Amino acid sequence: MRFVRWNSTASPATPPLMTQCPPRRHLRIQQQPKDLFPIQTDIQLLSLLQKRANASKEAAQEFAAAERPDLKEKEDAQVAVLEEYASQVETLSAEEMQAIVTKEIAAIKEAGTKLNKGLILKALFAPNGPLDGKPVNRNEVAKLVNEAVSA
Repeated sequence: MRFVRWNSTASPATPPLMTQCPPRRHLRIQQQPKDLFPIQTDIQLLSLLQKRANASKEAAQEFAAAERPDLKEKEDAQVAVLEEYASQVETLSAEEMQAIVTKEIAAIKEAGTKLNKGLILKALFAPNGPLDGKPVNRNEVAKLVNEAVSA
């Protein structure tokens, strides 16, 4: 009779699914940068801070509706911190933006083109336009253009 020692037998074959996977590919994926478009300007940072603040405000409202004051306070504190950071990003003042928008609208009227919100915004943010590359909040500019077009 022959004795077989279990610990000295050959290792089991690789499972069939593992043979189909490319070797060590997951390590390469883990080492790649997670963000393909990193933040490079203050305006991109401001946009991110505002998005996070809005999400936290919505969460705080939901927590208030669910009667969870502890979680609401946490979200309110986070909103305060995000808004503090957002206030440190320098942007053009409302008066400066209003002057630029008014000047661009006058230029479009002189050209004899019908005023259109999209046309004005396109002219403002076009390459080499008056607001191209300037630290402005596009939502605020859109509001100013809406007010000017509706007036």
